[in-house]
Amino acid sequence: MDKGILKKIILDNQERMPHIELVRRSYHPQMEANYIFTGQRRAGKTFFLFSLIQEMMKNGLSRENILYINFEDERLLELDINGLETLLESYKEMFSHKPILFFDEIQNIIGWQKFARRMADSDYSIYITGSNSEMLSNEMASTLGGRFLIMEIETLSFPEFLSFNGVQIGTNFEFSIERFQIQRLFDEYFSFGGFPELIKFTDKKEYLSNLFQKVFPGDIISRHQIRNPFALRLLIKKLAERTMDEVSFNRIRHILASTGVQVGTATVIDYIRYLQDSFLIREMTNFNAKISNRESKKKYYFRDHGLLSLFLMEPQAFQLETLVFNRLRKIFSTNLFYLRNSFEVDFYIPGESLIQVCYRFQEYETRKREIGALQKAAEKYPVKNISIISHTEEETITSEKLEINVIPAWKWLLKNPEKVA
Repeated sequence: MDKGILKKIILDNQERMPHIELVRRSYHPQMEANYIFTGQRRAGKTFFLFSLIQEMMKNGLSRENILYINFEDERLLELDINGLETLLESYKEMFSHKPILFFDEIQNIIGWQKFARRMADSDYSIYITGSNSEMLSNEMASTLGGRFLIMEIETLSFPEFLSFNGVQIGTNFEFSIERFQIQRLFDEYFSFGGFPELIKFTDKKEYLSNLFQKVFPGDIISRHQIRNPFALRLLIKKLAERTMDEVSFNRIRHILASTGVQVGTATVIDYIRYLQDSFLIREMTNFNAKISNRESKKKYYFRDHGLLSLFLMEPQAFQLETLVFNRLRKIFSTNLFYLRNSFEVDFYIPGESLIQVCYRFQEYETRKREIGALQKAAEKYPVKNISIISHTEEETITSEKLEINVIPAWKWLLKNPEKVA
């Protein structure tokens, strides 16, 4: 790799770093640690890296100490693992400092792990981003030898979305005059999701469509050399249509077969794993399922609820449950389940909460079904809190045995994490 090109890239990046306009995200890495930041494409990993650089510069870091490289830069298409050493040599020929390394989308360099470990062993400070879940795997942790902490950067939460739109949340936000602006912005967030770039686009649906068409399937198809791209795209659509349903691998295979697409169960399993690896979807299991069914029957949710609008004519109920899932999963990790037996409850946090999600709660049959399921679940699984998260409704339902809090999603999303359940 030509050192002249590498030097120009290094200098160009140093020059532009102080001038990038940013809004801080609600992530707080330990500045003395090395990090891998991973997560969904376009979730904001690159700009989060920029914000770290700017914070360091405010604390006295010289721009000459910065070695930032985005490995999706088209000028670096020929760069391989040997080129990483050439990159470091190019920096050293210009500066006498020991740089802080910022490597963006490093998964494009095959074998990068050993180089990153060697840099950490040589006492370099190093921050890495990547967009596939192999970077979170146990194998990766073993290869890197515990030299890095791993943090997942997700699309914007609702509080972050408000901050990006210049709205700061006060203590009594639900009673303030700002609540009208908050609710208006929630309608936008609810409809289109939390990809940070969305804020600057007028045609947000077109942005989402382009993002999906050009990024997610394309990444998966090229990375895994998919021989039947149409089957993969159809699988994504069918998963979106069944966001709130439990599905098995065989059921998905039959659904695809009903459209004329013939794939084996093993292929379905592989495709779903690829979708999870690319941070497009994540899974949730049934708490009271038999052990033999826990892996074969699950619910699958998109990592960002905005993408559902691309596949569904009336996506609102699907989007509401998806945004609730994603917030609960961020807080409770794998200690989050659904209940399905003689009754169905959308979310169960053992010993803590039972939560139903209902877009329109005022219809009589809907109220009867949701309340009845919560009552049956509470008898079998005692918890501290029972909630129904709606689109707009708010009330408290009391009976002899339990109290159910009905809360609108916009307000629930702004509650402190320790109170969310």
